[in-house]
Amino acid sequence: MVPGIEGVTTAALSLALDAASLQHRVLAANVANANTPGYVPMRLRFAARIEGGAVRQATAATDPASMFAVRMSLQPAFDASGAAATVQPDQEVAAMSENALHYQALASALDKHFSILASAASDGKR
Repeated sequence: MVPGIEGVTTAALSLALDAASLQHRVLAANVANANTPGYVPMRLRFAARIEGGAVRQATAATDPASMFAVRMSLQPAFDASGAAATVQPDQEVAAMSENALHYQALASALDKHFSILASAASDGKR
């Protein structure tokens, strides 16, 4: 049995919200340590693959999140020459702003998704 679209959608949005939250913490740590001598800014890297047919239906039916194989890793940032990068506060703050917008869009999408489910459960009546 294939899981309902609501399970897949909720799992995907939840995973994306978790990733955006973690990204925000990494960027905030970089800004907080901008004046720390020897501090190397960190970057959150994502390695993702959708396992389509490789997922067993039994697992997918009970755990929609298992449909997504996502690996996040925290790595030091390097410049083009391979040397450890330095914190550029203006770039970090800009990245934080972009990430905050991304998070808000995801939260809005999740809210809309739950509103649709609530409407369906009440047969469209409020």
